[in-house]
Amino acid sequence: MNFDYLHPADQIIRMIERIYRYGMTTTSGGNLSILDENGDIWITPGGVDKGSLGRADIVRVTSDGRIDGRHKPSSEFPFHQAIYRSRPDLRAIVHAHPPSLVSFSIVRRVPNVGMLPGEREICGEVGMADYALPGSDRLGANIARVFAEGKHAVMLENHGVVVGGTTLMEAFKTFETLEFCARTEILARRIGTPRAIASELLEKARIEEPPTLSEFEPDRIPTDEREARRDMCELIHRAYEQRLFTSTQGTFSVKLGEDRFLITPHGLDRKILSPEDLVLIDRGRAEKGKSPSRSALLHRRIYERQPHIRSVLVSHSPHVMAFAVTERKFDSRTIPESYILLRSLPKLPFLSVYEDAEGTADRFTPDVPVAVVENNCVIATGNSLLQAFDRLEVAEYSAKSIIEAEGLGAIAPIDEASIRELEEAFRL
Repeated sequence: MNFDYLHPADQIIRMIERIYRYGMTTTSGGNLSILDENGDIWITPGGVDKGSLGRADIVRVTSDGRIDGRHKPSSEFPFHQAIYRSRPDLRAIVHAHPPSLVSFSIVRRVPNVGMLPGEREICGEVGMADYALPGSDRLGANIARVFAEGKHAVMLENHGVVVGGTTLMEAFKTFETLEFCARTEILARRIGTPRAIASELLEKARIEEPPTLSEFEPDRIPTDEREARRDMCELIHRAYEQRLFTSTQGTFSVKLGEDRFLITPHGLDRKILSPEDLVLIDRGRAEKGKSPSRSALLHRRIYERQPHIRSVLVSHSPHVMAFAVTERKFDSRTIPESYILLRSLPKLPFLSVYEDAEGTADRFTPDVPVAVVENNCVIATGNSLLQAFDRLEVAEYSAKSIIEAEGLGAIAPIDEASIRELEEAFRL
């Protein structure tokens, strides 16, 4: 489904449902708008339950100021209008009050978008607008002034966030990524001091990005590949629902045969990926007309060097990322399930996935199924897609338990004698 082909009212309804469902706004909070080619602004109504909006509730304010709809436009309409006037390149706006971003707004700070490699690219420099009365022209002027500097994301003092984009989907992706950064930083501060990626490391990562793969056109789609495409999409959607992925981040792959695997595409919305969106990699060539994940080379190397692995998952799940962006080591000796599925869980250097794909692949021996990469990701492997996914879930839930235990008392890991007992009982 191409979101941009939907009517503005349908785009807004689908997006506000998504934002509300994931706890990123409240019944009364937040508003979305689209500026169409006629200069009309389509916007969510004021005073209507965000959890039950229908397309007939969306209001159109024409270019000459006429209101078309059965409700009044959002009380925040003035700042939407002010932003569009100050930034002719923007065609959509998302404003909401997700708790993590509100936390930053009430201490009047912007989240660190430089802790992970792709987030700064998506969010850009984040601004801060001075507080003013909600719905006032003054608030609109304050926000528009910051947008006029070229920013796409602006925090509002004691209020929330406003994000603009050339499309509503683009604005949402920036909004969701900024919320992820805020949540990750808050979690990281509970267990240590979060650190940004050094500029020289980022530059090296850019230089080492894998080259564009040559293409081929498959002549048929075997039954096992059709089944793998279906199974992958079901678990990708589940990963998104469980907040293990964002719309732009998270990679699955499944080995189909010798030097042949399926992998998620680069840049497509993880929530709505379909089987035909997945990319087949065959002997280092990519399926024609598709753009595979940037980590395709790493996946290929893992499959080449570790025959026992048939699925690889790369994720930025927020609780594990709290360990990735701090010095804190992730200790899996919390409950038996965690140790059995995760084992020692090493932390690999940031550049290892860029400069040394072979060396990184060599780390994933049978007794090292999962690893955290500093300021980057968590990599989970398995002898099946379901096993790799289970390990990713367990890693995220274990990390969450450790972080939440910080407020309860000293963590008591499973002792060495009990670890040996587990290893013997489960033949680890």
